[in-house]
Amino acid sequence: MKDSYKWGIIGAGKISEKFAEGLKSSPKAECYAVASRDKEKAEAFASRHGFRKAYGSYEAMLNDPDVDIVYIATPNNLHYSNTIAALSAGKNVLCEKPFALNSQELAEMIKLARSKKLFLMEALWSRFLPSVIKVKELIETEQLGKAHVIQADFGFISEYNPEGRLFNPSLGGGSLLDIGIYPVFISLFLFGYPDNISALSIKSPSGTDNTNGILFSYKDGKVSSLMSSFAVNLDTEARIFCDKGKITLNRMFHCPTSVTISEENETETLHINFKGNGYNYEADEVMRCLDQDLTESPDWSLNSSIELMKLLDEIRLQFK
Repeated sequence: MKDSYKWGIIGAGKISEKFAEGLKSSPKAECYAVASRDKEKAEAFASRHGFRKAYGSYEAMLNDPDVDIVYIATPNNLHYSNTIAALSAGKNVLCEKPFALNSQELAEMIKLARSKKLFLMEALWSRFLPSVIKVKELIETEQLGKAHVIQADFGFISEYNPEGRLFNPSLGGGSLLDIGIYPVFISLFLFGYPDNISALSIKSPSGTDNTNGILFSYKDGKVSSLMSSFAVNLDTEARIFCDKGKITLNRMFHCPTSVTISEENETETLHINFKGNGYNYEADEVMRCLDQDLTESPDWSLNSSIELMKLLDEIRLQFK
């Protein structure tokens, strides 16, 4: 067990900004190094967030022997290669969602991590948020009876730019991997892996999935109806319908938010206590696991990420 862990960040974009802010709420986290292909951008990032070192290449940071954990927040198409490079350099890795572009890439990442006995986890921050954990508890304890239906969506209007990461196929663009992953995750987390999958997509001019409709069904009668879109503003809520009422993860359900319980004519909103901006919870999980000499999280295991990627692969097959 260490008193603190030195974090290195690959990528100096918006998500890295949020993650760096979250690290400041993790007592054992040390904001140590950041790497960007643009040295000036790395230096500006380091200055804003109090990082000790700034590197103008990913390789240079990975060669720093003092880096304990690498957080990868590059575009989707680079997650595989950046993770392989970090693991090859002997670093523990927390990689942004989607973990990879497909199951084959993910399998190779996991194989390398396990062979080198290094920690690896997908940075699906929602899994560790108190609001999401609370909803899981409400469903498992059947406070409103058995849960039968999930409706979850995530959508916002994004200006079409065929070169931007949201619409460029070569960058792993499309609403499913960027935001649709959250409705898919919440269904997998609450209801498990579905027995049947149906999906359709309206494509953007560049061929990426723009607006998606996904239906999961289960042999025990449960159903999940999921949507993602870059064309319209959706509620971005997750609603779970039970025997005696409804549980709602309120707007921006993938973020720290409130939970509303609706039962007959009564409605109660639970205001969850959060610390930091929410990204700190996944960082805390990584360090907790390393303290216990674990190479993966028991709460968001590599097998869970395998299931999630398998779902994303099957959904995209149906988009074609």
